[in-house]
Amino acid sequence: MAKRVVIAVGGNAILQPHQAPTFEAQLRNVQVTAAQIAKVEAMDYEIVLTHGNGPQVGNVLQQNDIAKDVVPPFPLDACNSETQGSIGYMLEQSLKNTLNRQKSSANVVTFLTQVEVDPADPAFKKPTKPVGVFYSEEEAKKLQVDKGWDMVEDAGRGWRRVVPSPSPLRIHGVDAIVHLLEQNMMVVAGGGGGIPVYQNSQGEIEGLEAVIDKDRTGCKLAQQVDADVFMILTDVSNVCVNYGTPDQKAFKSISVDEAQQYLDEGQFAAGSMGPKVESAIAFAKSGKTAIICALDEADLALRGKAGTQISVYN
Repeated sequence: MAKRVVIAVGGNAILQPHQAPTFEAQLRNVQVTAAQIAKVEAMDYEIVLTHGNGPQVGNVLQQNDIAKDVVPPFPLDACNSETQGSIGYMLEQSLKNTLNRQKSSANVVTFLTQVEVDPADPAFKKPTKPVGVFYSEEEAKKLQVDKGWDMVEDAGRGWRRVVPSPSPLRIHGVDAIVHLLEQNMMVVAGGGGGIPVYQNSQGEIEGLEAVIDKDRTGCKLAQQVDADVFMILTDVSNVCVNYGTPDQKAFKSISVDEAQQYLDEGQFAAGSMGPKVESAIAFAKSGKTAIICALDEADLALRGKAGTQISVYN
């Protein structure tokens, strides 16, 4: 039987920092991403693909703000659904075209995904999830005053707005996702971390204004679909400690306990590598393998020739 992998790609694989946020630029980036994912499909893996939306949902929020006197702005959960649709469209089209060129029998479907969170999650009182474009420090301070936005410096790349990022509790619709996988479908699901929802006192689903971290949602998705591997694709080749210093050390493999120790020491930034390592640890604790690697090395990483493997046994 084919092995099952959940692959999480960042919003930066769709829109690079400081790149013009045009549809054409994002589609070109997605086409590159699709070519890499198709290499994994050719290795006989069932694939669930999830993606970030930080740059995209931030741009939707900015559009809402600019046009608020003409068109009423949508809440953040609805903006998440918009980006799930637009990014899903680009991914599905690009993957279908790539698989068709490779004469693959697999097909692709995008699954609009709601993700349940706790409305009492402390994250709602402490925004941490970067969204939108990058600003200079001067611009960021002005936005804090003019718009009341929470702004943070993001891994040396500039300043960005941050919004609440609650932990995912349950992915809705997993039975349907598994059924699609069994029908030789690659499934794009949980996009942008999923649309954050909760169940009210009547048991009805309602949306919440937040952006769930896509790596945490990817981990939960991998657990619920019983994946063999959870893979996080990013813009660096390996997990490193002492990053950016003369003492930087890259890992080809690392145990869950050692990774947790470095995480507790603050080696991994909260807005970038931190959630990735945290999510990889959570999945690997089950005795399975999590991988963090560069986008263009996904197939090599699955063969153990690139990236960082995190497991109980390393």
